[in-house]
Amino acid sequence: MENNFRTRQKKSLTLMRTIYGVAISLLILSVGLVVFFGSQWNLPFSAALTELDPLMRYLFGGLCLLYGAFRMYRSVKKEY
Repeated sequence: MENNFRTRQKKSLTLMRTIYGVAISLLILSVGLVVFFGSQWNLPFSAALTELDPLMRYLFGGLCLLYGAFRMYRSVKKEY
């Protein structure tokens, strides 16, 4: 009985970590997309995005997209 409880507890913890990792990676990916395309969309803070240096904006947006994709891969990848 103790072993069954530990197994269920470990599975639920793994599921919780996976959900958390996917949620955070989606948040980082969305920040990268907003930094890239926010000036083209009619967002309330579009003026602030256009005032930034384009090189820094695209560099930060690219890093956010790369890191978000990396976190998504790591959170979905199964350990066998």
